[in-house]
Amino acid sequence: MPIAIRIFLVYFLFVGLSGWFVLSTVMDEIRPGVRQSTEETLVDTANLLAEVLRDDLQSGKLNQSRWPELLKAYGVRSPSADIWGVQKTQVNHRIYVTDAKGIVLLDSTGQAVGQDYSRWNDVYRTLRGEYGARSTREDPNDPESSVMYVAAPIKNGPRIIGVVTVAKPNQTLQPYIERSQRRLSWLGYGLIALGLLVGALLSWWLSSSLRQLTRYAQAVSEGQRAELPRMPGGEMTQLALAVEHMRTELEGKAYVERYVHTLTHELKSPLAAIHGAAELLDEELPDASRKRFIANISQESTRLQQLIERLLRLAQVEQMQRLEERVKVPLAELLDSLIQAQAPAIEQAKLSVELQCAAELSLLGDRFLLRQALANVLDNALAFVPGRGQITLQAERCGQAVVIRFFNQGEAIPDYALERLTERFYSLPRPRTGRKSTGLGLNFVAQVIELHEGQLHIVNVEDGVEVMVTLPLAG
Repeated sequence: MPIAIRIFLVYFLFVGLSGWFVLSTVMDEIRPGVRQSTEETLVDTANLLAEVLRDDLQSGKLNQSRWPELLKAYGVRSPSADIWGVQKTQVNHRIYVTDAKGIVLLDSTGQAVGQDYSRWNDVYRTLRGEYGARSTREDPNDPESSVMYVAAPIKNGPRIIGVVTVAKPNQTLQPYIERSQRRLSWLGYGLIALGLLVGALLSWWLSSSLRQLTRYAQAVSEGQRAELPRMPGGEMTQLALAVEHMRTELEGKAYVERYVHTLTHELKSPLAAIHGAAELLDEELPDASRKRFIANISQESTRLQQLIERLLRLAQVEQMQRLEERVKVPLAELLDSLIQAQAPAIEQAKLSVELQCAAELSLLGDRFLLRQALANVLDNALAFVPGRGQITLQAERCGQAVVIRFFNQGEAIPDYALERLTERFYSLPRPRTGRKSTGLGLNFVAQVIELHEGQLHIVNVEDGVEVMVTLPLAG
């Protein structure tokens, strides 16, 4: 499935579900919101009527006053009002008044006069000094027939002498609720559709940019001349520049790799010739000359062989993008084996080698590469320590890593050389022989440590040089 479709589907699910949830939640809140607003208006109306009716109720002339006639006239009024597109043609309030015992004294419908309403919550709670309100269905089987009743006390000083109730059918609010829901639906679904359209355009733009970069990368990999595609800015431009930079680096690296392989091939021929000459020297020659030639040829052939092997290992490591395996490598055992492998050279130079490493420390990585890299570091330490000198290998845990320190006594490394020690073919003369090495050892070490996401530091310290290698700790 193309990435554009996948992005759009994820966007569609997120925007669609979020929009639907928000819209449905708001839609569900419209009805109670309208009813709460209406209830607030009924409270004001009931309290206003309570003040207006107080004097007539207190004097006992409520039924003899003009109130019955006024309420009857109110009930037949036709407002002819246009409220936000909804036509209102009749009034819907019902008003009734009870005395302090809950007996209905006045009813705008004329139906309940004389009845006992003291058990209805609006009257019952108001007479007790509480907020009186109720919602009652006119038809018990019809949930749409409910009516809101809100009461207010009629007081003579602190004493409650009666209750006035204002009622309004909830069904009369339905046109306004439906109108709000209808408008909100159009607006909500329109916004969802707009959001999905933006998502589709974003997916198309991202997919188009990625297709351009893919075509460019394929052209470069096939050796074609390709122009870097122009991106509309932002992260895509950075990605395009990164791809271009990667192409440049890979071309340079490919050149170096070809150079290494060519050099390796060229070295094999003289190496074979040297070995052939060494065999011919078994014929008639003075003993002194024979021994000298044999020693020189053997020394040079060994050096050339080391150069070939190190170049091959270095080329192999440089071509690796990641480690093929990561295993647990006991560190103390590894360092001890490296020291034992160098035991003849250590004994010959009368060196003192000290190993400080806890038995439980282990590295996480490629066993072979780690051994080769640490062996190169130890080789360097042995090459630069003077006779009867001191070498110390110390390992300690630091968070989720292991820090290995190789210290060797000897002269300090010149400042100009410190930054170049890991360069390929760069080497310093060995103190005991005055000769340089291949200059590939520390470069190989740096490549291996980088593959393991570690760090390599070489610094001058008191009385010598310290190489600090940081590698991942095995859990």
